[in-house]
Amino acid sequence: MKKWVFWLVILILIGVEVVEAPSRKNILINITKEQIYEGNLVLVNKEHAVHSQGVKSDVVNLFQHKELVQGYSVLNNTIRLSESVAQQFVSMISAAREDGVRHFMISSGYRDASEQRKLYREKGADYALPAGHSEHNLGLSLDIGSTEEEMSQAPEGKWLEQHASEYGFVLRYPKDKAAITGIQYEPWHFRYVGLPHSMIMQENDFTLEQYLEYLRENKTLSADVNGKNYEIAYYPVGKKTAVQVPANRHYEISGNNVDGVIVTVLP
Repeated sequence: MKKWVFWLVILILIGVEVVEAPSRKNILINITKEQIYEGNLVLVNKEHAVHSQGVKSDVVNLFQHKELVQGYSVLNNTIRLSESVAQQFVSMISAAREDGVRHFMISSGYRDASEQRKLYREKGADYALPAGHSEHNLGLSLDIGSTEEEMSQAPEGKWLEQHASEYGFVLRYPKDKAAITGIQYEPWHFRYVGLPHSMIMQENDFTLEQYLEYLRENKTLSADVNGKNYEIAYYPVGKKTAVQVPANRHYEISGNNVDGVIVTVLP
């Protein structure tokens, strides 16, 4: 008997829920309850708060990392962001510069609880969320501005609306979606979710709320992005859950911050 078959039988006998991912050669991994609350796809809004494990561990002060501030400006020397997200942002605006769009500025990134409380008092519920319920508390979101004009009119804003999804970013609070997101249109607020999710959301006009619900309803999804195939699957997580993931391909696991995880098998 093959070793993975032996362990599969053992897990079933002891009551661990086993869910199979779409792949021919798989290995079993256990999913913990904590994994629901971490990853690039966690949903944070009025109903779903940030958990400590969801905060990116690589948050840095951009002003102190000059290699991460190339081709754009920061509002002040306190702006913080996930280092990996900042790297993706640099790649994105480098592409924008090739299109002649070059006046980008980051005005806000990661905020701690005290900063979020202050902003909530100043802006109110239509344009801010209570501490612990803002994506800015994750390190995955940033407010992007133009040094020339308002983002709703600026070439920088228009370029991002068309191309940000190609680099893993989405406009988190788009027009006509306030009833879903709970936040009015913010042409400056972008969230990193990673590929291929950003492209799928863009093509289907999904907010993050809608996308996660779509995955929950459909369970699996195959997507071709830039000639590369991705396989995506949603799994509910109970007290004991094990999923099968491919042994011969890279994959990512993100919680949805609600009730399960999304496994993304990479090209």
